Parts: sequence; structure tokens; C-alpha cells
Amino acid sequence: MKVKFVKALMLLIAAGMLLAAPAQAWFGGGKFTEVKPENGVISLPVKDISDGKAHYYKAKSDKGVMVEFFVVKSHDGIIRAAVDACDVCYRAGKGYTQEGNVMVCTNCGMRFATDRINEVKGGCNPAPLNRTVDGDKLLISMDEINANGWLCEFKK
Repeated sequence: MKVKFVKALMLLIAAGMLLAAPAQAWFGGGKFTEVKPENGVISLPVKDISDGKAHYYKAKSDKGVMVEFFVVKSHDGIIRAAVDACDVCYRAGKGYTQEGNVMVCTNCGMRFATDRINEVKGGCNPAPLNRTVDGDKLLISMDEINANGWLCEFKK
């Protein structure tokens, strides 16, 4: 009896671990780090976002909407930024996950090469955020966040 209980408990723990990552992708979990602007600009250290992995952030727009976005350095060496939503699937509020050199829409499954983010816009492409690199900082204006806030109004 005790062996069956232990096996069942281990199975439940393993299932929970397997489901945790997809649940975070689907429901947003804790993957977003809140950032606060200074003088109307979000500033991110380049050294923290240069590993080729998508880094997820959120900032509150002037309308009070929490705008979620990601930053990723693509394999061509350019740091790119986009809202974690698109013109098509934004109402689902699910955003993107990264698989290697592509970002995948967790609503429709469309895949987008990281080196095309900020280059291609509209449709199901990640909504681009204009950004600049100034020395060791990536800068995103709050004007960009405010202009794209509507894409995140459906996120809970």
C-alpha cells in the first residue's frame, strides 16, 4: 500500500513539473519582470539580454494597461523588441514562447524567426517596438509602450 502511494505521489509530482512550463507559457505565470521608466524611457542593460534568449518584461502604460513585451538578441547580433502580442491573436492574451531561433505564438502556433522581429510587422507577427542601443543600454520609449498598450488590454 505504501509503495503504491509513493509511486502515485511521484507520478503526480512529475506530471506537475511537465505541465508547469506550458502553463506558464499559456497563462503568463511569473515570466515577466516589471520595469519602470525613468524620464519616459525604459532602460535595459545590454549585457543582461545578449544571450540569445527571450527576456520578458512588462511596463504600465499611461492608461494603466500592463504592456508585456520581450527582448531577444537574434543570431545576427541585433537586439530586437516586440510586444508579447500580435494584431491577430492579441485578444487571446497568450503571447509567444521561444524555440531556438524562433518565437512561437502560443495561440495559433505560427513561428517567427527572431532575425525578422522588428523587420516584419502586421498580421500574426510580434508587434515591433522601436528601440535603440545607447552604449551599454537598450532604450525603449514609453511612447512606444503607450502606443501599443491596446494589444495587451485582454491579458489578465
